[in-house]
Amino acid sequence: MKATARQTSLKTTTDLVRAMDNRRPVTITYTKQDGTETVRTVETFEIRTTKQGAVILRAMDRQSGEARTFTVSSIRAYTVHSGTYQVELPDTETPARPAPRTVAALVAFEIARDERPATTAAHFAPAA
Repeated sequence: MKATARQTSLKTTTDLVRAMDNRRPVTITYTKQDGTETVRTVETFEIRTTKQGAVILRAMDRQSGEARTFTVSSIRAYTVHSGTYQVELPDTETPARPAPRTVAALVAFEIARDERPATTAAHFAPAA
């Protein structure tokens, strides 16, 4: 995991753009606007600059299956995975599967997913 405090924002943004270009998911530790910290694994589909000059990341959240926006400056740490994208842009009413309950469970799930062959989002429907 790379801590963003130990590198330039250009390096962080470059790594995130490279991950997006190579369709590699990224697990981020992110500080939300209310100050709480969260860990998410995302599949980036857009990185751009706002009119105010902030760099934002638009990505599909693997836990919820929904599109999310993250300010790159609020990302505290990240890991680029070796697997490929598996979440499709939302166009169905399929409910998201339950999220792993701990950071350790999320990391273990993502490592296992990196080792599986790429599949479509339909293969990740919640268990009945």
